[in-house]
Amino acid sequence: MWAVLEPVIRAGETFTWDRDTPEDDARERWFKEPPGQAFVAVTPDGVVIGTGELHPNQGGPGSHVANAGYMVHGDHGGKGVARALCTYSLEAARSAGFRAMQFNAVVESNVRAVAAWQGMGFEILATIPEAFHHPALGYVGLHVMYRRL
Repeated sequence: MWAVLEPVIRAGETFTWDRDTPEDDARERWFKEPPGQAFVAVTPDGVVIGTGELHPNQGGPGSHVANAGYMVHGDHGGKGVARALCTYSLEAARSAGFRAMQFNAVVESNVRAVAAWQGMGFEILATIPEAFHHPALGYVGLHVMYRRL
């Protein structure tokens, strides 16, 4: 999975992680305790081309809302891998008893992801202006996106 995670983290264009996050820290952050989970998308010959993670967005009285994230290897972007990972996470969240899913930080310049999530029923609840420092575009907004399950 590191072959998928590392280039996305190092690019610094879509995740709010430090660009120098080491592999052990990334794995610790990505793998979740139940009802959370990490999962992968693979080619027919077993090569990991994408990964996702699912967990409660908050604890206690907010734990009925899920949160998830997805990373796709750059060679496979735009081929529906992230959409497939999201579809899986929505089904897994529903099966685990979550009532909704919320994305806390969708980078507004990641227009392909924003469009995909909107196409899957997520709505933008708010945009936090200049909340993300993109390495090429400077300060851009972060969307909070939500959908009921």
